Amino acid sequence: MPQKLTKTFIDSIPFPENGQAFYRDSEIKGFGMRVGATSKVYIAESKVNGKTVRVSIGKHGIYTAEQARNQAKELLLLMSKGINPNDQAKEQKNRGMTLQHVFQDFLVARKALKPRTIYDYKRIMSTYLADWNNKAIADITKDMIAKRHAELGQNSQAQSNLTMRFLRALFNFAAGQYEDSKGQALIADNPVKRLSQTRAWYRIERRQTVIKPHEIKPWFQAVMNLKNDFKSQNRETIRDYLLLVLFTGLRREEAASMTWNNVDLQAKTLKVTDTKNHLDHTLPLSDFLYDLLQQRKANAVNDYVFQRSDGQGHITEQRKQMAKVIKESDVTFTIHDLRRTFMTIAESLDISAYAVKRLANHKMNNDITAGYIIADVERLRDPMQKITDYILKCAGYKPTATISDLPKKKSHSIV
Repeated sequence: MPQKLTKTFIDSIPFPENGQAFYRDSEIKGFGMRVGATSKVYIAESKVNGKTVRVSIGKHGIYTAEQARNQAKELLLLMSKGINPNDQAKEQKNRGMTLQHVFQDFLVARKALKPRTIYDYKRIMSTYLADWNNKAIADITKDMIAKRHAELGQNSQAQSNLTMRFLRALFNFAAGQYEDSKGQALIADNPVKRLSQTRAWYRIERRQTVIKPHEIKPWFQAVMNLKNDFKSQNRETIRDYLLLVLFTGLRREEAASMTWNNVDLQAKTLKVTDTKNHLDHTLPLSDFLYDLLQQRKANAVNDYVFQRSDGQGHITEQRKQMAKVIKESDVTFTIHDLRRTFMTIAESLDISAYAVKRLANHKMNNDITAGYIIADVERLRDPMQKITDYILKCAGYKPTATISDLPKKKSHSIV
């Protein structure tokens, strides 16, 4: 039988050994108490749009019976009007969701993000958006976006654009992740759209630098002069790393993190599994690359083709050694310039566009013709060798040269 919920009565209720028990108030329909193994919680319960809705008010001891009764009256009134208080509470919580919280949820949802990408995102959050981390994302306005974009652009237009593209992704994620009490997106309009609407994005010219044919010889010689002594404690073999990128067109991280499991010397192939477009990428090895990797395999100390000096992982930093090459050769370059050089050479040799895309591991998109071309690694072997021969010729060596043939000092030359 329902009984009026008073302090005396509630204090007399025993805690159940198993499960939970419910007690209903005799005066207010829908007001009650849920008793568990260690707690007694006041509740309000009614139907909203034909569904039973139960709302927890608070624990007995924190709330008095009379305080809980008054709170229940307000909640039951809302439910009689078809309003679910739980949805309201959820909406209120979502509206207070901070940018930092959204970012953490974003990282959990985006499981395929690469470690480098996560590092870059965290750096943006801690550097360019640090004062917004604890701000409710719903409170970040279009005017704030426009002002921050302009401020960041005073130091770096490229970084300003990158920060806003990242922020745009967070708002798009929040729009799909968080809802109001009516099931509508909490973020109805992405404020970063202001930059497109006002054409405020900075126009950044895409970098197109490559190592020109006449620059390959001094660059190559400077690379060959880098220390590459397997017997010394210095096992950061930047020389071979730079050569591999130039002769394969691999991306920086793809080459640096390559493991021996993905190098098949018997089949003369290498495979990259953690690629930008998430598609496995298998390349044939030219004679030059085969000899280079065969030497490295014989002296390998861990699973990585290009191991760190302490043998605990793969190389991550090449700036000092690259600076030596730039100073000695007078050829300024970045790692990605080597990839661009590889593709530029491939195109100059009249290698088919489809083969160039395969070699560079670019997606074929919706090209119907490309869909009928078999991605057979052996069909890429001849184009790969042609590119290698051209690079060696520009460097002043015979096309048949291997890494074993090349001189280790400036005074030597093959041709």
